[in-house]
Amino acid sequence: MSIRGGEMMKNDGPAIARDKHLRIGGLIFPDMDQCDFTGPFEALSRIPNSTFHTLWKDKCIVRDMRGMQLVPDTSLEEAPGLDVLLVPGGYGQEDVAADEAVLSFIRAQARHALYVYSVCTGALICGAAGLLRGRKATTHWTAMEILPLYGAIPCHDRVVIDGGYISAGGVTSGIDGSLILAALLRGDQVAKELQLYMAYEPQPPFDSGSPAKASVDVLKNVRGRAFEITERRFASARRYAKRVLDSV
Repeated sequence: MSIRGGEMMKNDGPAIARDKHLRIGGLIFPDMDQCDFTGPFEALSRIPNSTFHTLWKDKCIVRDMRGMQLVPDTSLEEAPGLDVLLVPGGYGQEDVAADEAVLSFIRAQARHALYVYSVCTGALICGAAGLLRGRKATTHWTAMEILPLYGAIPCHDRVVIDGGYISAGGVTSGIDGSLILAALLRGDQVAKELQLYMAYEPQPPFDSGSPAKASVDVLKNVRGRAFEITERRFASARRYAKRVLDSV
């Protein structure tokens, strides 16, 4: 099954011919949240008849928010035309959203890609690239109110599909979205096999995974830790809205 417009729909057959080789690419960047990338990578890199490119401006080691080292195998200049582009988030999203070289790359790939797929605050990067205007989108709950400043229509679903743009909410929802994307590309059977291989059957020990379910003190503490980066994100989005949306 897959999600379209908030509804589950059957997808027994893929929309893309199985003999078409799929070129999938995922951005990495300094101070990203690696799980936004590595969660989807588990599924997307195993899609039959596909190649996955790990992308950045150069091929130097990238360190995520917590210091994990990741190594790109393809520079942005070397990247082929992609069928799928994965855009993760994390604290480094702010710098990427102000980097015209990266934004130009995203825009260029989006013109021909079957899907652009953002995870968490990767949606804000896509917003800065101009991809969200008039589109439904989701992001991490701390950044949901920022989406309208990029012209997006905020949706609180875990995964949202609007044409060729797919967005997943905070961090772990990237796994859900990647399985839905796999189903769109290769059919439900392939997605189910990937899910089984990954043993993806969430059984969280606590029911505290969303603001609606978390206790007051837990929500207050997490909001407090996210306050500084959230304010910076609001400031960046307001500058975008003033420069771009106000002139439309």
